[in-house]
Amino acid sequence: MHRLKLILFLYTPESLLKLYYTFCGKVILLIILSEGKLMNLSEYLIGDSLQSFRQYKGLSVKELAEGICSEDDLISFEREKAYPSLETLNQLANKMNIDLTYFFNIASKSTINYSTAVMQIINKHKRNWNYQAIYEIVQKELDNPIFQPVMLKQFLIWHQGICVFYLEKDFDKAIQILHAALDLTNEKRVNLSEREVEILASIAILYKDKNHYHEAISMFKKALNDLEKLPHILESRGKVRILFGLSQALTEIGEFQESLIYCQKGIDICIHEEIQYLFANLHYQTGENYIKLGDKENGVEFLQKAIYILKLQNNKKFIQIVESEMEKLLNKC
Repeated sequence: MHRLKLILFLYTPESLLKLYYTFCGKVILLIILSEGKLMNLSEYLIGDSLQSFRQYKGLSVKELAEGICSEDDLISFEREKAYPSLETLNQLANKMNIDLTYFFNIASKSTINYSTAVMQIINKHKRNWNYQAIYEIVQKELDNPIFQPVMLKQFLIWHQGICVFYLEKDFDKAIQILHAALDLTNEKRVNLSEREVEILASIAILYKDKNHYHEAISMFKKALNDLEKLPHILESRGKVRILFGLSQALTEIGEFQESLIYCQKGIDICIHEEIQYLFANLHYQTGENYIKLGDKENGVEFLQKAIYILKLQNNKKFIQIVESEMEKLLNKC
């Protein structure tokens, strides 16, 4: 049985529903008049996909456009100021040795779903501190045309920098990569977006982990300030991560009371947003602060809460770590 592949694509400016069938290696075009509303082509990555494939194939604008369209036309297609006809798009795809149906798969919402799935996997590994797994994914996807649009590319470079620090132990190189990720969207570092704040927080975390606590605290507070200027925060975990990192750095320089303030803010967000991310860690940090302030009763209470939360999460690895650290803290009392 022959395989029949269907791709749906709405073109502009007419409200036409175009069905592309690939059957026995040939493209058959059926045009059906549609009375439905015209789809917004911004939902498709037509321009980004054209440019990414062209660059991936090592072709200049002049080389790809030659014999097909003008250079200005191709630039307009890539910037989505205009859209190519089916015939022109097919010629461009053929010149890049790309099957037209594959091109539409890349440009369609499935691309967004794929990139979103990859980012979700990376974030999951990040929550478990599995930097080797993140590094392998990043290396695989860096040259993937799907990840060439600036926001997707920035996400990969951001996590590449994190992995370089924890796997290669190269602080300077990691910081350079993270700043390069920020430069992609905000060279002047003003009016940071939520993503940019998260990258800044990652830089602060690296400074903290290199024991540069005062520099880290300054960056954490800037990140927190920039985040609170935003009208809406899409991902509360980013703010929790900043609060936790800031509380850790403050504890390290003996500012236990101030650290407690940020720990409580993080705990409140976790409760209000119903998220478990760093919930146990914030309880542990709170307990450590109380013990170092000489309040053993409250300290033990929060440390035991941290262990209880980890047990609910079935996080056996970190239960052992917390129990060991708790024993060390109590022995110093």
